[in-house]
Amino acid sequence: MRLLITNDDGIDCVFLHELVFGLRAAGHELAVVAPKTEQSWIGAAKSRHRPVRSSKVDRGFDCPTWIVDGTPSDCVNIALAHLVTVRPDAVVSGMNMGLNASLGFLLASGTVAGAFEGVLHGLPAVAFSQDLSFETYDRLKDHGGAPDAELGATLRTSAVHAARLVAEFVAATPARCFTVHNVNFPFPCRPDSPLRRTVPARMVIPGLFSPAQDDGTHRFVFHLGQDLSPTEPLTDRAALAQGFISHTVLDYTRLGQP
Repeated sequence: MRLLITNDDGIDCVFLHELVFGLRAAGHELAVVAPKTEQSWIGAAKSRHRPVRSSKVDRGFDCPTWIVDGTPSDCVNIALAHLVTVRPDAVVSGMNMGLNASLGFLLASGTVAGAFEGVLHGLPAVAFSQDLSFETYDRLKDHGGAPDAELGATLRTSAVHAARLVAEFVAATPARCFTVHNVNFPFPCRPDSPLRRTVPARMVIPGLFSPAQDDGTHRFVFHLGQDLSPTEPLTDRAALAQGFISHTVLDYTRLGQP
């Protein structure tokens, strides 16, 4: 398949790199258009109030690659209108550094939004995210984003799963159906990790900012929130906790239906 790849953690994130290598190894033809810098928690924002620059770069992907100094939605919109010469079969976003599971995270996710931008152009789209423990995430930040052996193995395994799932999902998804396949990989992810169909967990996530500091500013404070989901059907968060690969179908045509 011909795939347009983006993410929200930026062009230099190893999670993106491993996904690209996995997709290329499976024979997919790629173009990569990713943000210049991290754009996490930015949702579907577009850079309306300033010019956005795109630049062709080489990151060793052996495919056409650009950076955009904007959001994931900017990347996909600009790519489809101005950068890629042949329309892709689908848009793939990720792999995100951390989960994108539950309603509170899906709507804020730049990764899911990058896929959604593809949907707005009539394309099938898949968003991939890699769950992490807090300890693993902190180690990544402390070591400049370089994974240890365990995480590296998980990323490579998740990328193999992703290459297979992209082919399955895109083949089963008609054009212009306004559907994003949101996939979260467990940590660790194994070759035999089973795939489960899920729904978004119902999380309430209040208090994401600290009290005002001495300078009057509030600082972002991450936490997972409180799960108010019923026991059935299986949620994305519950699937990850059980070591499953979570697959949530986000059909935007169903919004507002009784």
